[in-house]
Amino acid sequence: MALGRAFSVAVTGVDGQLVEIEADVGRGLPGVSLVGLPDTALSEARDRIRAAVTNSGEKWPESRVTLALSPAMLPKVGSVYDLALAIAALNASGELPDHRLAGTILLGELALDGRVRAVRGVLPAVLAARTEGFARVVVPVESLTEAALVDDIEVFGAETLRHVCQWLRGEGSLVEPTGSVAPSRAPGPDLVDIVGQVEARWAAEVSAAGGHNMMLVGPPGTGKTMIAQRIPGLLPVLSERESIEVSAIHSVAGILDPKEPLVTNPPFVAPHHTSTITSLIGGGTGMARPGAVSRAHRGILFLDECPEFGTRVLDALRTPIEEGEVRIARRDGVARYPARFQLILAANPCPCAAAKDKDCTCQSTLRSRYLGRISGPLMDRVDLKIVMRPEASGRLLDADGEPTSVVRSRVVAARCAAAERWQSFGWTTNAEVPGNVLRGRFRPSNRAIADLETGMRRGLLTARGADRTLRVAWSICDLRGGTALKPDDVASALMFRERGSA
Repeated sequence: MALGRAFSVAVTGVDGQLVEIEADVGRGLPGVSLVGLPDTALSEARDRIRAAVTNSGEKWPESRVTLALSPAMLPKVGSVYDLALAIAALNASGELPDHRLAGTILLGELALDGRVRAVRGVLPAVLAARTEGFARVVVPVESLTEAALVDDIEVFGAETLRHVCQWLRGEGSLVEPTGSVAPSRAPGPDLVDIVGQVEARWAAEVSAAGGHNMMLVGPPGTGKTMIAQRIPGLLPVLSERESIEVSAIHSVAGILDPKEPLVTNPPFVAPHHTSTITSLIGGGTGMARPGAVSRAHRGILFLDECPEFGTRVLDALRTPIEEGEVRIARRDGVARYPARFQLILAANPCPCAAAKDKDCTCQSTLRSRYLGRISGPLMDRVDLKIVMRPEASGRLLDADGEPTSVVRSRVVAARCAAAERWQSFGWTTNAEVPGNVLRGRFRPSNRAIADLETGMRRGLLTARGADRTLRVAWSICDLRGGTALKPDDVASALMFRERGSA
């Protein structure tokens, strides 16, 4: 009886866990048994790895092979373990030495001819390998640029199983990463394209400065979608930590660009109004996949024609908005995905969506029922509510709007001021600050919050709404370069909450 060993990583959500693969070559009729809670794709690896080993010119053991994946109680999902399974079997049969295997993580799916194919979740797997103290990781060559994003660990790219075997014997080398290409910020749509709508443009600037949720209501053609599409251009590039977070989610989702795997620009995700809860929040069979809220992490989630979304779909956003992450339980475990996004809603004022109010044929009850599809608790989590009106014809020839670059410079300065203020707490935007901090250590003067207290006494504002108003007020303060809240800052923030009912 001979034993072999190799290591891989199981990725659950964006968290990786070390998986030890043991191979036992013992007596019995030739065959392969796989234990350790494998799913269907992994169970089929028995045939893949045997064909890959044989077609790579290596010798498959001519006796019973038992492959065990530990921890045994952790469900194993996908084909990422193929390479490690094949290497463990060859190590057990004495075909490969084990002096390099002890400190190496192996990731990749095997084709029948021995090619190493790309898999999802390489970035979080390499991060987990570094955390566990491993010295090196072998990944598919297509994923080498992605794996190289992680510092303080050696990464190698493998084209075939044969190349990996030769490298383990010291007879050859694997592909090493070259100099990474610095991602660039591609020019997007510019704010200067928007005609008029001064109030909506200002609201977009405040929203971008503090990471606040916003809703735009108005007839078709007033620029709701145009403004939403231009908000990502106002946001600063992601920090190194944020870029790794977003890139890891996109890696698990399978949407990462292999040529430029580091996501540095805030994502913009705009699902269709027919989307289900699963597509929006995440889910699927086996292990849950990230949904739109996680793909929009550190960026914008834009719901156009939001009253057309299902009520249950919209209400499912309430928990991610408050907690900044989603936890989805499925058959193979609980997946955790970050979901710290800005929610931008756009809606027509009524079902008929007339270009002008005077042409609307909807009764008042129908108009109320249409926007009433968005529940009160969700609306309470929207910080800025803007009613947009059609611009006069003379404004179409005006060119007095500021370009994105000018507005972005103010937004970046405001975000820097907020990050410096909350640095000791670990927050970067005003939208993340809990209410107890806003009302405690950073409590405004009684004069500054007089209107806020009046609104609460009259029942016009909930406690959550009051906290969110203070967050918006701090963003307005940061945009004007202030260091303390003034009554005008709070009054402006309150007006943004009230105008949604206009």
